Amino acid sequence: MKIYTIVLHGWRGWLALMLAGLSAYTLTSCNPTTLKTQGAQVPQVVFSVLSDPKTFNAALSQESPSIFGLTYEGLVTENGQAEIGPDLAKSWEISDDKLRIVFTLREGLKWSDGKPLTADDVVFTYNEIYLNEDIPTDVRDVLRIGKSRALPKVRKLDDLRVEFTTPEPFAPFLRALEGPILPAHALREAVHTKDREGKPKFLTTWGINTPPKEMVFNGAYVLESYATSERVTFRRNPYYWRNPQPYIERVIWQIVENTDTSLLQFRSGGLDSIGVSPEYFSLLKGEEKRGNFKIYNGGPATGTTFIAFNLNKGRRNGRPLVDPIKSHWFTKVEFRQAVAYAIDRDRMINNIFRGLGEMQDSPLTVQSPYYLSPKKGLKVYEYNPEKAKKLLLGAGFKYNDQKELLDEDGNRVRFTLITNAGNKTREAMGSQIKQDLSKIGIKVDFNPIAFGVLVDKLTHSLDWDCYLLGFSGGVEPNDGANVWSPEGGLHSFNQKPQKGQPALEGREVYPWEQEIGNLYIQGARELDETKRQAIYAETQQLTQENLPSIYLVNPLALDAVRDRVQGIKFTALGGAWWNIYELKLTQQ
Repeated sequence: MKIYTIVLHGWRGWLALMLAGLSAYTLTSCNPTTLKTQGAQVPQVVFSVLSDPKTFNAALSQESPSIFGLTYEGLVTENGQAEIGPDLAKSWEISDDKLRIVFTLREGLKWSDGKPLTADDVVFTYNEIYLNEDIPTDVRDVLRIGKSRALPKVRKLDDLRVEFTTPEPFAPFLRALEGPILPAHALREAVHTKDREGKPKFLTTWGINTPPKEMVFNGAYVLESYATSERVTFRRNPYYWRNPQPYIERVIWQIVENTDTSLLQFRSGGLDSIGVSPEYFSLLKGEEKRGNFKIYNGGPATGTTFIAFNLNKGRRNGRPLVDPIKSHWFTKVEFRQAVAYAIDRDRMINNIFRGLGEMQDSPLTVQSPYYLSPKKGLKVYEYNPEKAKKLLLGAGFKYNDQKELLDEDGNRVRFTLITNAGNKTREAMGSQIKQDLSKIGIKVDFNPIAFGVLVDKLTHSLDWDCYLLGFSGGVEPNDGANVWSPEGGLHSFNQKPQKGQPALEGREVYPWEQEIGNLYIQGARELDETKRQAIYAETQQLTQENLPSIYLVNPLALDAVRDRVQGIKFTALGGAWWNIYELKLTQQ
């Protein structure tokens, strides 16, 4: 997992996915062509992003865009085929009992300020940040082990070696250690200093107002500048361990709020890459040769797109998060199943995705070896409005003379669906869902809102009815542990308040919800691959039966990239930019 292109995928793989979709979701007051002219003396690429970064603190990030895939690396990395390989650690040894991993760091590693990066930084990052319960980071959810939710122990052996141990076997252990290593010399004081409320100052350290020169990085790039609502600029890290890589000196993110504007900028030569949404595919495909770019097709994209109802029965200061009348509807599984049957996903694929998509029925990406396909028994909800109506009538709902759906107390069934404004594809999907549900008598108030406002609703205020969003995906199911654990930081359909947030009274965890969480624990401790597959197959069956999320369409992974970018190794898992450090630019 980053929110809602969450860091459920590997850290570096997530960077690739994020870069692959940057310009697909994202206007600016400046012309990027001018930037390219001004910066022509150095190799650089220009993308567009949907919105401003939310933080420059890697441990606290949940959202995309996020700078951290460019600016930080971890002990291991994931390539475009989701294979784990060395990164800051050059090697590792796993004990026979699978309870111990010893990493050996590369010699001569340095931070972007020239100071040495050693085992002390690794131990600091894990023991004092990721495993520190006073710091709300999603990385910790992925590292929890077993029913006790224990955390690994981390200790320094010498300046180059670090030992990680677990209380029981933990199948995704190696892949879980992709998180970025952070600088002890720059952040330790903030971790151990409390503010007036008794919280670590780290929680307000390296916010978006922090001057870039005050921050320290270890990745291929460092943050050079940030202009709110305009651009984020990165430059090559001179102390990067792969030196002389990266070959591209500068990366620029133009902050764009409209996909049509991004398309115009790309077609005029102002952007070097754009995620190809279905409505733009035919137009761009006809311009490939003249525009000196290529559209890469990686097949079905990773990740998910879905709607979710707020199932949280909690109250804050005596006030329910969800209108009790609506909550009574949302928490009926028959209601959620009826909604699933009422959404015409074939029409969605043909009209909105122009045929460039597939049905989606699972929270796991199709590339995962743990994915359960409908052919192998996964429950699906094919379009059937009549079946939807029968489910509703059987659950106590009724229709009036105007064919409007009412509950047993005569209340009109009406709710608000939110998504992030500016994403044309999601806006079109939301409009169709509104139309489809009107056919079974449900009134949907579709309300695209600013991404920051949406994130606040999902993570802080928790006062929403239904949302349409997506999570990024990877091959390891446990990377989604923070989504499926009832205590997880991204368990948005029934979110527990995070540390430091106002408490809730009356929040309930449903039996099936707890069972899914338990199965994720079992799957993480099971080392036999066949048994792991069976466990995660059961989780997918439970999610489809109970529908905490109603999955919609899986688009094809399509990126357009300028021909002058050399070395692209495009995959659905990695996108076009997972190996940005080794890409080169021609003079074209």
